[in-house]
Amino acid sequence: MSIGRGLGALIASTGARKKTFETRSGANAERIWQVPVSEIKPDSQQPRRHFSEGELKELADSIQEHGVLQPLLVSELENGGYQIIAGERRWRASKIAGQATVPVIVKKMADQERLEVALIENVQRENLNPIEEGFAYKRLIEEFGLTQEQVAEKVGKSRPAIANAVRLLGLPEEVQNALMIGKISSGQARALLTLEDAKQQLDMLASMLGERITVRELEKEVQKKSSRTGSRKDPNLLYIEEQLRSALGTKVTLNGKSERGTIAINYFSKEELKDIIKKITG
Repeated sequence: MSIGRGLGALIASTGARKKTFETRSGANAERIWQVPVSEIKPDSQQPRRHFSEGELKELADSIQEHGVLQPLLVSELENGGYQIIAGERRWRASKIAGQATVPVIVKKMADQERLEVALIENVQRENLNPIEEGFAYKRLIEEFGLTQEQVAEKVGKSRPAIANAVRLLGLPEEVQNALMIGKISSGQARALLTLEDAKQQLDMLASMLGERITVRELEKEVQKKSSRTGSRKDPNLLYIEEQLRSALGTKVTLNGKSERGTIAINYFSKEELKDIIKKITG
């Protein structure tokens, strides 16, 4: 499933419903139903959790003037009503705008397909924060047995990007919240991952929030803090560590001296372990 195809390629025609509708013309004709806003429910499992009140108000103002230009994608519930697959932001804004009905396309989908479509739409629109993305990728991997490569193919991103997003879920909740609301960047959050102790990560977060700091400056501070927790590391080993991190795409730690020591390679999923082994063995 290529992200470039858009949602139109994912949506098939539906059967009749007891609602007013219009039909889009063309080879891929779709029935668009006008459904009361009150009959639509959000999906508690959808990837997006955070909705900006300011952005919703702006969209509501636009809907009051122009209407909902893109239909929501929904599924029909067994006990009546509809559940959103894609378009919760438009639904929320329509409620604020006082709309009686919204245009929808009704589609039957399995749980995995529902999550994939919701994730793809949000990624296309850059609506998800990094933590929401990480949780969605993790669900696809753990609940539906997809590999990181398969998830990457579905959403049009690289495998390392998927791995990095999932890895952010290992940060303390306070750090995740700061990332979700934009107080720190993804780059800064990834730099904090190199500190294995949660207290150190939280102390560094407090320091970051107290002053403006670039990702590069943060990396230097993290390196200083790491070096203070043990003996000063040989600069040559630090250089080799960095080379290995770049080559393997994960955290690598060298312990010991130039003559003798150990190498610790971190991995965060079975798929990432396979990828590391493949890189090492060629």
